[in-house]
This record gives sequence, C-alpha cells and structure tokens, in this order.
Amino acid sequence: MRKGSADGSRLFGDFFESERNSALVLLSCVLFALVLANSSLGLRIFSLLHQDAGLSFGFINIDFSIEKWINDGLMTVFFLLVGLEIERELYVGELSNIRAAALPIVSAIGGMLVPASIYMVFNLGTPSQNGIGIPMATDIAFALGAISLLGNRISLNLKIFLTAFAIIDDIGSIIFLAFFYSHSITLGYVVISLSVIALLVVLNRTRVKSLIVYLGLGVVLWYCLAKAGIHPTMTGIIIAFAIPYSKASYNPSFKLQNSLNVPVAFLILPIFAFANTGIVLDAGVLRNLSSPYAAGILFGLVVGKPLGIFLFTLLGVKLLGLRLPAKASWGQIFGIGCLGGIGFTMSIFMTNLAFSDVEIVKNAKIYILFASVISGLIGYAILRGGSAKSRMDGESKEDVVEAV
Repeated sequence: MRKGSADGSRLFGDFFESERNSALVLLSCVLFALVLANSSLGLRIFSLLHQDAGLSFGFINIDFSIEKWINDGLMTVFFLLVGLEIERELYVGELSNIRAAALPIVSAIGGMLVPASIYMVFNLGTPSQNGIGIPMATDIAFALGAISLLGNRISLNLKIFLTAFAIIDDIGSIIFLAFFYSHSITLGYVVISLSVIALLVVLNRTRVKSLIVYLGLGVVLWYCLAKAGIHPTMTGIIIAFAIPYSKASYNPSFKLQNSLNVPVAFLILPIFAFANTGIVLDAGVLRNLSSPYAAGILFGLVVGKPLGIFLFTLLGVKLLGLRLPAKASWGQIFGIGCLGGIGFTMSIFMTNLAFSDVEIVKNAKIYILFASVISGLIGYAILRGGSAKSRMDGESKEDVVEAV
C-alpha cells in the first residue's frame, strides 16, 4: 500500500472513531436535556440561558445572552474545526482527487436541492419559507454514529462516501448561511472585516505559520462580522482556510485540528445540544404537525434527503460515467442516503437563524429530532438488511461451488 493511502486510511480511522464517540455523548446530552426540561427544574435551569452575559469595555460592546454566546461564540470554534476538516480533505483526503470526489459532490448537490425543493413546496409564500436551509444539512457525528452500529457489515468505502458528501453538505450549508442568514449590513464594519480578511490572505500567501497571529485576528474578525450584521460563526471557516496547510514537518492546520477535535466533540457540541434541545414537550408539538414548516422539515429530511442523494448518484453513474464505491449496491446507496437525513446540529443551528418566533423554533427543533431519528432507523434497517442479504448471497455461491 502506498504511504499516502495508509496515511489517508489512518486519518479517516481517527476521524471516524472520534465522530462515533461524539455521537454517543451528543445523544446522552439530548436525552438529558429533554428529561430535565420536562421536569420541575426545567424552567429554572433553562431560563438561565437567557440571562444577560454581555461584554462592554471601551468602544467594544457585545450584548449577548448565555445562549447566544453558545450559538454564536462556541459554535464559531465548531465551524473552525469543520473548516480545518474540509481543508484536510481537499489536500490529502477523499476530496483531493477530483475523480474520487466527483460522485460525493454530485450526490451532495442532490441531497441539498431536493430537500430544499420539498420544503419550498410546502412553505413558498408563507412566513416560514425562510427555513429552507433546515433540511439541507447532514450531521456527520450522528450519521457516522449510526453506521458504526453496523460494524464490519459496511465497507470502509461506503463510510468514506457518507463522510465525503456530508462534508460537502456542510460547505453548501455554510455558503447558504453566509448569503441568506445575514442581517441588515453595517457598511463600516464590513470594510474593516474585509481588511482583516485581506491581511489573512497576505499572511497565508507569505506562509506565516504562527497560530497565535491567525487566532488573534480571528477574534477581531468575529467582533467585526457580528457588528456588521454577518453571522460571526463564518469567522471559523475563514480562519481555517487562512491557516496554511503544509505537508512539511510542521503543519499548523493539522496541529490546530488535532487540538480542537476533543473539546469540540466532547464539550462544545454537547453544550450546544443541551442548550438547544431543552424543550418542553406539550400538545402544541402535535397540533402544529400539519403546519407548512413541520411538513417541510419532516418530508425534507426523511424523504428528500435519501431521494436526492439516490437520484443524483444514479444520474452521476449513468450519465457522467462515475463509479459507485467499491462493492456498494444501490440498496446501500439508498440506505446511506437515509442516514443523510439525520440533520441535528446544522439543522438546529439553521432553525435558530431562520425563525424569530419562539414557539416555531421550539417545535421545529422537535421535528428535526423526530425526522433525524426516523431517518437513522430507516437507514440502519436498510443497511443491515442489505448486508445480511449480501452475506447470504455469498454463502449461497460458496455452497454452489462446493456442490459442483
């Protein structure tokens, strides 16, 4: 085996293991938040998230609640890690080879366009049409956590395929977030933000490798974007791509990614999950099941995701001459597409940006959880059944050979 392939397999193995363990922690936090929110302590505990925690000194003024620090502050670090993972994939991972990356790219496009289209079928012209981005994303941690339950029944190539199109989903969601979920723009801070970005580009091109410099400028950029009316979490992606990726002995991008993997997976995302799923379950959740946004989220994730991924994968193979992952069947591709309907982190994040009505936000998060659970169970059942059938077919062929 070539050294590059071995390194790529090791990197993916580490990434897969981290995401699988993170999924277990996330699930525990979601269940704990739901139980706590529906207990006698729920209102008292979760009301603390809305307490003012703003900062003000000199000309700097940030009027944030604790919840907003979690969603706009801590999640910037999450986006930084996502950006570093995308950068790594572009240099040494599945996306570094355009031929290998072509099918996941095509599949991911279908996995974004079809759910978004289904959402708009239900919501076009309604106050909730702004939630179009909610069913577009795949939660990598939960999707890989679900597929890990199948053990060796699923090939490494299929796991890599799932990871690749989920990462491309993230890219699409981030672009969507930047263009459609920004508020009224303050021109002065936009100019300052662009100046900081220009300086980051210069530092990248001159191969400056000091992480302190990039992270320090990241803090400045985060503040300016927040004041400009552009969602400040975009800072994470910008800084990730500004940090040079190197195959030399010192790789600042890879070093920072390694440093962030554990705190993001086991601290930041669990805090985000806990803060955003402490929801009181009441009759309103069922009453609003017939609402346009509920239908858009449920059908978008449960139906749109697998349909879009499967159809665009089929088109890629039949019309563009692309190849399925080795030993993959069409049934497995559909099952992987169902796992793509596990939205969670990015879908909840989009919900917070799309809606201002507290009741709609609460209900939408519940529908995302419902849809993610349903998608995960269907995907797991299809993949488990398909792998069992493959083993039975293999055993039957062996029996025929022995009989001959």
